[in-house]
Amino acid sequence: MSGVRRLGARWRRRRPLRTRLALAASAAVALVAVGVCAAAFFVIRYELLHQLDLSLTQSATRVVQENRGEGPQTVAGECRFLSAPACAQVVPADPAADPEAAYLLPVSAPVREVAAGTRAPYFSNVTRFGHSLRMLTTPFGDGRALQVALRSDPVERGVRQAAVLLAAVGGAGVLLAGVLGYAVSRTGLAPVARLTSTAERIAATRDPRHRIELPPGPPGRQDEVTRLAASFNTMLGELEQSVSAQRRLVADASHELRTPLTALRTNAELLARADRLTPAQRERASGALGRQIREVTGLVNDLIELARDEEPLPLVEEVRIAELAEHTVAMARTHWPRLCFELEVGPGAAEAVRPGVPARLARLLTNLLDNAAKFSPPDAPVEVGLTAYGGGGGLELSVRDHGPGIAPEDLPYVFDRFYRAEAARALPGSGLGLAMARQIARAHGAELTASAAPGGGALFTVVFGGEGP
Repeated sequence: MSGVRRLGARWRRRRPLRTRLALAASAAVALVAVGVCAAAFFVIRYELLHQLDLSLTQSATRVVQENRGEGPQTVAGECRFLSAPACAQVVPADPAADPEAAYLLPVSAPVREVAAGTRAPYFSNVTRFGHSLRMLTTPFGDGRALQVALRSDPVERGVRQAAVLLAAVGGAGVLLAGVLGYAVSRTGLAPVARLTSTAERIAATRDPRHRIELPPGPPGRQDEVTRLAASFNTMLGELEQSVSAQRRLVADASHELRTPLTALRTNAELLARADRLTPAQRERASGALGRQIREVTGLVNDLIELARDEEPLPLVEEVRIAELAEHTVAMARTHWPRLCFELEVGPGAAEAVRPGVPARLARLLTNLLDNAAKFSPPDAPVEVGLTAYGGGGGLELSVRDHGPGIAPEDLPYVFDRFYRAEAARALPGSGLGLAMARQIARAHGAELTASAAPGGGALFTVVFGGEGP
């Protein structure tokens, strides 16, 4: 049995899902059709025999009423003809009382037992006159039994015809079940077939722009397979965006790295001929080489940071945002000594804490401060504010500069990787700082937004919700 089960399982695995579904649906419908036909056959057979038995019972009742006082005899003997009444004879319990003439119907021991009252009436099938007969044996009273018979071959012929007809109907039902099963499997699995074809095409071409064609209809009334195809289309859209973003990132990174790498190669080749340079030229080339190495290193580190979507969980701790802001502003004052950085902590914000990675949150604020410092004039301060809002402990961290601000056409793209406004192309930087700041903010359950500050300049706001990340 286990070998048969293994063969069956191997066969199912090798057959397409459409074939298995068609076979399952066809088998279910075929079983129902065969079952209905079989039940109909037995019902028809029972009814036909029951009607014949009722006719025999009625004939027996009539014979008893018409021949109550007579002795053993053949009452009627024309049952060999279909239109004739039933054959009937009276048989005594004692064989010695039999008449001299032979009985028309067969007399056996059970007939004597019915006459003696030791056996209940019964129906039997016999053959006489070259025809099949249905016979009823019932008590006649005074130690006698009455035998009544009718031809049963019309009933048998009707049963055979019903069997042939129902077999034909059952066969047609099985064939129809096969056709319907195939149609159901083909129609029901059409979205799955399209999904499989699309997946294979994407695997072959590596092009996620392909989509599965969905049948028309309202979105809320789609079946499970159509919803699966729609979900697959959504996944393909996300994959396409991810692939496009990856390609764009690689292209932008290659573009940004080309200039410093070219400068590095030039300075390295220049220092390779240091014997031909004056000490001042060697010093300038060496300083330029160091700056370019730091620039490339910073760019690569920024790319690595951007490639990490989540914060390392073992480093998450409760961070006091006010203290982190004070430390970061102090570092910015050291890095930008010609600028003035002002920090204002509002009521209720000094003791506020948030779960996070301190180094990452400090990097977020540092990037915002560096961006503000690039555009701030020397006589205008960079304003940093930390305020509490709402009753749930929400925090808002803002960084404002008094520079030229963000042009309306640049505002939707300031957080894109490598995006640099026209006014910022001459300034140092790779265009990754703000993108990294937004990624860090979202990883900590906050949202970073940019807007034009009242009175000029740019305003960046980090909003921490009351629940934390």
